[in-house]
Amino acid sequence: MPDTPAFSLLALDVDGVMTDGSIMLDDDGREIKRFNVRDGLAITTWLRLGLHAGIITRRAGRAVEHRARELGIAHVVQGCGDKREAVTRLAAACNVPLARAAFIGDDWPDLPALRLVGFPIAVADAAPEVKAAAKFVTIARGGRGAVREAVEHLLVLNSMYERALSLFD
Repeated sequence: MPDTPAFSLLALDVDGVMTDGSIMLDDDGREIKRFNVRDGLAITTWLRLGLHAGIITRRAGRAVEHRARELGIAHVVQGCGDKREAVTRLAAACNVPLARAAFIGDDWPDLPALRLVGFPIAVADAAPEVKAAAKFVTIARGGRGAVREAVEHLLVLNSMYERALSLFD
């Protein structure tokens, strides 16, 4: 394992990345989100390896708070109008240079953050402009294992993939 991983901060959008982008509302107007369990395992593994993660999303809701708490993600920015500023603050809070940060996005509001980090990632069903800004585009769609795929890719780049697997021996 290298002393300093190439990428030690993973910042995530929610709708269209951690979910499939659908917005489900019940009869009382409460929002319901569907998250992928394998994406969750990848995030918790990332954190168990001593790496940092944060959520940056334009929307706000309790489902995101619950999921972040469940996964152990301490840094959550909801209702974010400026993802460039948010990812900059997140990197500073984690003491990680932006060049060692990755951001996973899917749509136009993610572009400022994607253009700022060292490793921009787009999900398979992202907007064409987001894919063009990415260094890595997942095969999986948002909410369908894209985060897992991206984390595995980052672990390979960090020479930490085998170490991650060993957590489950």
